[in-house]
Amino acid sequence: MGLEEDIKQNKKFDSEYEKLVVNIIYSNSWLADHQAQVFKPFGITGPQFNVLRILKGQYPKPCTVNLVIDRMLERMSNASRIIDRLERKGLVERKVCKSDRRAKDVLITQKGLDVLEEVNVATKGWMKKFKSISEERVNEANEVLDELRALLKN
Repeated sequence: MGLEEDIKQNKKFDSEYEKLVVNIIYSNSWLADHQAQVFKPFGITGPQFNVLRILKGQYPKPCTVNLVIDRMLERMSNASRIIDRLERKGLVERKVCKSDRRAKDVLITQKGLDVLEEVNVATKGWMKKFKSISEERVNEANEVLDELRALLKN
């Protein structure tokens, strides 16, 4: 099924470039919806998963909220609220920063590490569905996306 069928578009795009941009936007939403179904049994969202992965990457060192914000995939997400929700679930904890007592450090808990490991197993199973696409084509797609972002920087 092609993009035009998926979005029920009757007329052609003005250009293949326009189609590419619409395809990226549509595919991003489509992937996020499918990924949300993987996360749902674990009671977390995509942005929460992203924060847990960032914290695990720093583990056993804590992170500042600003470091989490800098590394998040979705720049519009409210990292403080996400961390609040993860803290209520017992997946992260906040501690007073040793170098700046006014700031709080965030650390993933053992429960957070355990949940993240379970989610990673489920995510790997989900990712296997993509293996029918050759690695060469996947590399080409990654290069095109990197090139697009480079063109639009600044």
